[in-house]
Amino acid sequence: MSEAITYWAVVPAAGVGKRMQAGRPKQYLQLAGSSVLQRTLTRLLQADVFQGIAVAVSRADPYWPELAVSGNPLVITAEGGRERADSVLNALQALHGQASDNDWVLVHDAARPCLTISDIHLLIATLRDDPVGGILALPSPDTLKHVEEDGRITASIDRSRVWRALTPQMFRYGMLRAALQSAAAGEQRDAVTDEASALEMQGLQPKIVEGRSDNIKITRPEDLALANFYLEQQC
Repeated sequence: MSEAITYWAVVPAAGVGKRMQAGRPKQYLQLAGSSVLQRTLTRLLQADVFQGIAVAVSRADPYWPELAVSGNPLVITAEGGRERADSVLNALQALHGQASDNDWVLVHDAARPCLTISDIHLLIATLRDDPVGGILALPSPDTLKHVEEDGRITASIDRSRVWRALTPQMFRYGMLRAALQSAAAGEQRDAVTDEASALEMQGLQPKIVEGRSDNIKITRPEDLALANFYLEQQC
């Protein structure tokens, strides 16, 4: 009998969101009558595929215990780290003893509340038999420029080969944990901007799965209004 495939989710939520210029971290700002993080986690729970969801939050976070979803039996609280990669690794450590090395982990940004259940299922269906895993992404619609430090354009980049990385990013538990541990111990830890980049440093090639354009990341104040619009359209 083949081993059952188990899926876990990890949500790094320890950031402060300085570009939002708000009085609290962006994941706790109000969005359509709830908080951004509450909506993000609700979407993951609604997918009905995860054995558990590990959320990495700051140690002194006063807002997390106030969220209704923090008490959900499928939600596991982990301690956030200095950088995103540290938070993800801490969340993976919190799953140690529950997740096996061959289980799949989907890492999703706390500030992407418009992720659809259909995109979660698409990512899983596409990658469940893949030897490496991969990420949701979008082809770039814009002309891209290579720019030097003085702000001068030196070249135009072939956009047909360039994709915008989204989340979730889906990898095997053991493989992802080992890649992040290796990056943390090396000199290139600052180059780990997402989970795929950690796997790339190991010489692996994650697969691209085209996602929806409404899976936006809230980084600036105007993004809240756009996210609210997308949520209304998705209802």
